[in-house]
Amino acid sequence: MSEQLTPSMEKQHLLKVENLKKYFYLGKQSPFSKEQPIVKAVDDVSFTLGKGETLGIVGESGCGKSTMGRAILRLHEPTEGTIQFEDIDLMSLKNKELRTKRKDLQIIFQDPYGSLNQRMTVGAMLSEIVNTHRIVPKKETFEYVSRILEEVGLRKEHYYRFPHEFSGGQRQRVGIARALCVDPKLIVCDEAVSALDVSVQSQILNLLQRLKRERDLTFLFISHDLSVVKHISDRVAVMYLGKIVEIADTKELFSNPRHPYTTALLSAVPTVEQEHKRERIILKGDVPSPLNIPSGCRFHTRCPLATEQCKTDVPLFKQVEDGHFAACHYA
Repeated sequence: MSEQLTPSMEKQHLLKVENLKKYFYLGKQSPFSKEQPIVKAVDDVSFTLGKGETLGIVGESGCGKSTMGRAILRLHEPTEGTIQFEDIDLMSLKNKELRTKRKDLQIIFQDPYGSLNQRMTVGAMLSEIVNTHRIVPKKETFEYVSRILEEVGLRKEHYYRFPHEFSGGQRQRVGIARALCVDPKLIVCDEAVSALDVSVQSQILNLLQRLKRERDLTFLFISHDLSVVKHISDRVAVMYLGKIVEIADTKELFSNPRHPYTTALLSAVPTVEQEHKRERIILKGDVPSPLNIPSGCRFHTRCPLATEQCKTDVPLFKQVEDGHFAACHYA
């Protein structure tokens, strides 16, 4: 797959992921089977991410989006593959080297409450991070953290408050501040707005876009909400059962999807504009279990266009137009 992504590699890339796999081995081997049960959460994923770009990752729940994001940061240890960040192979780094490099790669979690330490004030949490990485001299920590809080739309007095004293949107701003404290280059946004009210979502999205411009940040934006991904992303990758099945510029993907799964996802996006309305496509059946992945094309059990070839032959992930890739026999 990685060889077929060559055209996009001509741009200056910050992150290059090749043949990434993350398997989870479940329990002991059954006495009635020679094989140990394996969940192939992420299965041979390759892509590049340019400096200053936002790549949206979409797909149904359980498709491996979040696992992929965490595997890239090595919060989940990958099973196989290479992860190159600024020409450094993250897979080759030992514990101390990885901790040092982690300040360049941060994550914003989905749950803004559960991801914060409830026993510490916001100021204490952020100050600990700043001091651990020696971002500024200790005597300047308070002013530095206070500036970060104001940058994300909070006030200096919030430094002394505990997480339970904030609203959901404010807690997510604290999560963003935590990521910014170490001046990162890449931030993985793992469903960063899905737990928030719609009105608060727009505020957080606007904040992220402003920070991207002002700090020259790069985002890997994981979400199941296509409307949100369309609003914030430069390119979009669509995942199904652990694989990327399509990737393209946002405008191109939304106007000209080439994979049947992408077409079905887009048909479910509500719109008030009559000329942009799509015929609703209802996919039959449930998403197959990652413990028992279908042969051939993984989507053939639900695809309205499936043929006998789809049941036996794995489709190549190929370029169908300039910068537009899809894994479908008939793309």
